[in-house]
Amino acid sequence: MDTKAILQQVDHRPFPMPTGPWIMTQIWNTLLFAHWPVAPEILRPLVPSVLPLDTFDHQCWVAITPFYMTHVCPRGFPPIPRLSQFHEMNVRTYVVVNGIPGVHFFSLDASNLLAVALARSLFHLPYYNAKMFSNRTGETIHYRSQRTQPHAQSAEFIATYCPITPVFSAQRGSLEYWLIERYCLYTTLRDRVYRAHIHHGPWSLQAAELELELNTMALASGIHLPNTTPLLHYAHRQEVLVWPLQQVL
Repeated sequence: MDTKAILQQVDHRPFPMPTGPWIMTQIWNTLLFAHWPVAPEILRPLVPSVLPLDTFDHQCWVAITPFYMTHVCPRGFPPIPRLSQFHEMNVRTYVVVNGIPGVHFFSLDASNLLAVALARSLFHLPYYNAKMFSNRTGETIHYRSQRTQPHAQSAEFIATYCPITPVFSAQRGSLEYWLIERYCLYTTLRDRVYRAHIHHGPWSLQAAELELELNTMALASGIHLPNTTPLLHYAHRQEVLVWPLQQVL
């Protein structure tokens, strides 16, 4: 990973780079963005009240994002086999705090026990242990996840997805840009709001197809997704830098 090259790509960002040093690297592989529109009045009770919902044309969106993580390691350390790579799947929506748009996670399922424990304690994120598997056949990804966290709401995902168009970049002002070009996450602890910045190059996207066999990921967080075809995008690889969590409210 060429971190200097990543840091030089900034023109695509919707807001300026964070100050201070980054602390972690990650690579996100074979990622699917599956987005469903959800009315703000449905999501408002499910998102902490201190986080203002972000909308596009007065509409909220919820995403499920399965992918495979590699090169997950602190700055200055090499990747460690079995610890630095694992499956992950997020259920997320979008919020904006002090004019800076970001992501709010309802859940993050991962197949790495240590990563789940560290993310819960250091980033105050709702991570859950899960038994996860993916297999790639050509351009097609077969993905399976079953939450195994004790005393947690059950959540499962079985699907097949693949890209179906050439690579493109989201244009500023488009729905795709608003959904996907996000460079921080927000989380809360005892009514305090925390932000963690990330940075990477612009997304190289492809339209995608999805066959869903089973999906209770959003339902596990109390979200009833509409019975409509989701907006689908695929990204083969994204190299990411992560900054530490900071209190903002």
